[in-house]
Amino acid sequence: MTINPYGSWKSPITSEGIVAGVVGIGTAMFDGKDIYWSETRPQEGGRSVIVRRSPDSTVADVTPTPFNARSRVHEYGGGAFTAREGTVYFANFTDQRVYRTTGKEPEPVTPEDSMRYADFAIAPERERLIAVREDCSNKEREPVNSLVWLDPGNVGAGTMAVEGNDFYSSPRFSADGTRLAWLTWNHPNMPWDGTELWVANVRSDGTLGDAELVAGGPEESVFQPEWSPDGVLHFVSDRTGWWNLYRARDGHTEALCHRESEFGLPQWVFGMSTYGFESARSIICSYHDAGRTHLARLDTESGDLAPVETPYTEIENLSVGVGQALYQGGAPDRQSELVRLDLSSGDTEVLRHSSTLEIEQAFLSSPETIEFPTENGAPAYAFFYPPKNDRCRAPEKDKPPLLVLSHGGPTAATDTALNPAIQYWTSRGIAVLDVNYGGSTGYGRAYRERLKDRWGIVDVDDSVNAAKYLIEAGRVDPKRLAIRGGSAGGYTTLAALTFRDLFKAGASYYGVCDLEVLARDTHKFESRYLDSLIGPYPQKTDVYRSRSPINFVERLSCPIIFFQGLDDKVVPPNQAELMFEAVRQTGHPTAYLAFEGEGHGFRKAEHIKRALDAELYFYGRVFGFSPYDDIEPVKIENLPAAGG
Repeated sequence: MTINPYGSWKSPITSEGIVAGVVGIGTAMFDGKDIYWSETRPQEGGRSVIVRRSPDSTVADVTPTPFNARSRVHEYGGGAFTAREGTVYFANFTDQRVYRTTGKEPEPVTPEDSMRYADFAIAPERERLIAVREDCSNKEREPVNSLVWLDPGNVGAGTMAVEGNDFYSSPRFSADGTRLAWLTWNHPNMPWDGTELWVANVRSDGTLGDAELVAGGPEESVFQPEWSPDGVLHFVSDRTGWWNLYRARDGHTEALCHRESEFGLPQWVFGMSTYGFESARSIICSYHDAGRTHLARLDTESGDLAPVETPYTEIENLSVGVGQALYQGGAPDRQSELVRLDLSSGDTEVLRHSSTLEIEQAFLSSPETIEFPTENGAPAYAFFYPPKNDRCRAPEKDKPPLLVLSHGGPTAATDTALNPAIQYWTSRGIAVLDVNYGGSTGYGRAYRERLKDRWGIVDVDDSVNAAKYLIEAGRVDPKRLAIRGGSAGGYTTLAALTFRDLFKAGASYYGVCDLEVLARDTHKFESRYLDSLIGPYPQKTDVYRSRSPINFVERLSCPIIFFQGLDDKVVPPNQAELMFEAVRQTGHPTAYLAFEGEGHGFRKAEHIKRALDAELYFYGRVFGFSPYDDIEPVKIENLPAAGG
C-alpha cells in the first residue's frame, strides 16, 4: 500500500474507462414475444438507438445510422417510440419527423415541418396512433401542444384529437379501444404540482365523445393512467401527500394501497412507468421508501402489497407483459442494467448492462444513508461516499477533500445505484456527499414543497448543513470543500458559492446564474416553473434579482469552473458565459469549457471524458494536490503561479 495525499491516489477507474463501454438505457417494452428498448450511445455521438431482442435471444438494432430515436417535445423528450406486432414508430431527433419501420429502411409518417411528436399510443385496431404534438411553427409565440391522430398510411401532421390546454401527456387506450385516457395541465403548474386525468369514448368514426374529468386538479398530481385488462382505469395520485395507486370504478375513485411511500415520479420526460398489470387483479409496481426503491405485487382487491425480492435498490422504467416484467435495476454494487423478470419463478435475466466497466471491491465506495438536521431542526437526507482505495492511504491525520453534489431538477432526486463517476472521485481519495435537499422527490409532497418560493435558500441551506454535518463528525477537511451540480444543481452550486462562505471551490455544469434571464429565455415546459420556485415574474422581480448569483459576484470568493453545451435550449450558453466573465473580472481563479454539439446534458463520450478530467485537474490546482492521472491542462484564469 502506498501513502499519497488525498486526491493523488492512483485509480483504475479512469474517465476513458467510464465512457468506453457505456450506454444510457431508456424506455423498454414488450411486443408479443419481442422486447424493445432504447439506448443512448456516447461512442456514436450520443445517438439513441432502438434495439430489439427476439425470442431466440438475438439482439439487433432497429433504427439504422443516422437515425436518432429521440423526441424534443418539452426539450427533455422521452416516449420517443412504440411498437406493435413488429412495427416500430419513432421520432427522429434531427428532423423531429415520425417514422415507422418493420426492420427495413424507416419510412416517414409525418411531413417536414415545425412539428414535434412524443408519447405514442397505438389504437387497438392498429390503423392509426395518437401522439402528443408540439407545434413550433410560429416563432412569435410559445409552442402549441395537443393530442393528434396520426395515420401511418398517409404522410401528414395529424388530425386534432384534444386541444386547448398548455400541456398533454400519457394518452392510453382501453384494451378494446373504445375509451381513451390522458393527462393535461396548464401554466404555471408543472406536472408534479397539479394535473388532470380525463377520459372520453372513442367513436366508431375515430372522433372522441364528450370528455369526463376523472381525477386531479391544480393541487393534485396525477401520474401514469393505465387500463387494467378488464377495462378499469388506474392511476397514481398524491392527493394524500404521497403518490399512491388508485382506480376509477363505478363512478368512484378508490385507493388501492394507502402508504407513506411514493408510487409516482416527477414527470420530466414522457413514457415514465412505475407499474403494470400482471392480471386484472395483480399489479407489479415499484415504490420509493426510506431512500430506496422496492418492487412489489399488489392485489387490487385485498390491497395486500407483497414484496418481490430483487438485488436492486433502485428500479425504474417498469414494464409488465404476459408472465414477465422489464425494469432498469441498480444497486450500490451494480450499475444500471435492463432486467427481465419471470413473474412465475422469480428468475431474472440481465438483457443489457449500461456499462462494461467492472469495479473491483477494493475500489468500491458504498453509500452511507445519512439524515442530518437542517434549518429549524427539520431533517434532510443524503448519501455519503467515503474515499475507498485499498492500495492507497493518506498521511496520518489528513482528512479528505469533500465534493458535495447538488442534483438537477430541482424537482428530482439522487439514488444509490452504482455511479462510476462518483467512484472516480472516491477512488482518488476525494469524499462525495450526494444530497437530496428539500424539494427532492421520494419523501412525499410536503418535502417536495419545501422548495416552494424558496429555491436558492432551502437547497443551499441543506447542501451547507450536509457538509457541516460531516465536518462536525471529523470526516472531511473543512478547508477543501467543493460543490458541483448541473442545470438546477448548477444554480444551487452557484448560489452556495455566492451567498454562503463554506465552500472553497465549485463546478457548474450548464447552471443558472441569472434567474431573470431564465424566466425570459427558457423553453415552454419550464417557462412558468419559477413561479412556484421563486414567485411570479415580473411581479417578483426584486426576489429574482436578489437570488441571482450574477448580481452578487463580488461575494463569490473562491475558484469555480464552468461547463456548457453550446446547443443548450434549456439553460442557454449566455448564462455560463455571463457568470464566467463576471468571475474572471473579480480576479478569482476560474475556467470555462464549452462543447460544440451538446445540448442540456452531455451525450458525447469525448466531452464527458474531458469534463470529468478537467474538473479533477481544476480541484488539484486550487486545493494543492497533483492527480496521478495524465490530464490535458485546463486554462485557468487568475490562478497565481504558486498555485501550480
